[in-house]
Amino acid sequence: MIDLCLDTSASTAVALVADGEVLARAAHDSPRHHAESVVPLLHRALLEAGLPLEVARAGIDRVCVGTGPAPFTGLRAGLVSARVIARACGAPLHGASSLDVIARQGLDRLPPDARVFAVSDARRKELYWGCYRAEGPDDVALIGDLEVGPPQMLANQMGGSDALIVAADDLPAHCAPILSSDRTGPTAPLDPAVLARLVCARLARGDVERLGVEPLYLRRPDIHGRPAERL
Repeated sequence: MIDLCLDTSASTAVALVADGEVLARAAHDSPRHHAESVVPLLHRALLEAGLPLEVARAGIDRVCVGTGPAPFTGLRAGLVSARVIARACGAPLHGASSLDVIARQGLDRLPPDARVFAVSDARRKELYWGCYRAEGPDDVALIGDLEVGPPQMLANQMGGSDALIVAADDLPAHCAPILSSDRTGPTAPLDPAVLARLVCARLARGDVERLGVEPLYLRRPDIHGRPAERL
């Protein structure tokens, strides 16, 4: 079983995973140019894994994509690309929140009973976040809802909780005066390969409702015109 994993919630990142083993990873650090980055990164990963560069012949059995939350343009580019690749491969497409990935990466490095606030930069001096606990060794459970807002809103929500903040990147500078450094847990670049773990765990439980591929924008795009077509 070969999983192609793709996330464009911040930068663009691709991974190929075979039965839980990571075959290859490729990433482009820029928070822009997502649409232009996906195909070169996919080819780089396929080459590293020793697979045919033509995705229809690469033996990809499943496509897993990060659904955000994230700004409109980059996230849409990733979701559209994932749909096209899945169709070309004749493979099913499954989605999971990018914050789920960040939470799982943080919980991997913390005690089993830990709780975390997975956080990412929403721009406009705001953050995306969600509170999580582990659900087995490979999945996470969201406590409450995903949120978007200023750092002070997150600080208020954390209240007396002992949950740590985990993030894929260092938090923006404007967060420092509000979010105490002693509440900051592990930070590691988002690893798209974790999507395969989340998807496998949810499929094994029959939890298909959590595998949708609708984008999690959490707020309207900056530019308004005709309503966006459904992906």
